[in-house]
Amino acid sequence: MESKNYLEDLNEIKTMMTKSSRFISLSGLSGILAGIYALIGAAVAFYLVSNSTRGYLILDGDIFRICFAILLGVAFLSAITGIYLTTKKAKKNNEKIWDNSSKRLLFNFLIPLVAGGIYILIILNQERYGHTAALMLIFYGLALINASKYSLGDIRYLGITEIILGLICAIMPSFGFWFWVFGFGIMHIIYGAWMHYKYDLK
Repeated sequence: MESKNYLEDLNEIKTMMTKSSRFISLSGLSGILAGIYALIGAAVAFYLVSNSTRGYLILDGDIFRICFAILLGVAFLSAITGIYLTTKKAKKNNEKIWDNSSKRLLFNFLIPLVAGGIYILIILNQERYGHTAALMLIFYGLALINASKYSLGDIRYLGITEIILGLICAIMPSFGFWFWVFGFGIMHIIYGAWMHYKYDLK
């Protein structure tokens, strides 16, 4: 009996330490919706490019600007949805949305992501856009792995998957669009569903 109480106390202490050092209220549902936004955005971009006069993207074309705006729209919608659902979950768990753990999570997520975004813009400006999808996947994967130290460890596995997809995509850059769809669309839905059933439905 005493041994059982001892183990329960240890588990409670471990849970308290985890909550104090990691932000654990990330919403799985926001991951599912982010994946759906990515698939819708990709479908619209594919339709526009397929029905354009050239049938492919060029940097100084109107279709590229529209596709870039769609990309920003997907990122914005995903961020807003993530903030809303995560805030809602944090309130339900009586957890602060903006404390040291969430600040560390956001800061460490943004470092590789911003660096990668700037690098991609630089090579786009140099008209070297063949590896754009691969670089987006790789830097996003690095951002997830870097952030996983300050949140749920499961994020690391999504990050590793994104990096692997990015590396394969670098070998086959002509399939970049489809790797992007799989990495940012399908994988987010799978990951979000896994997180939702594992953590949100408890």
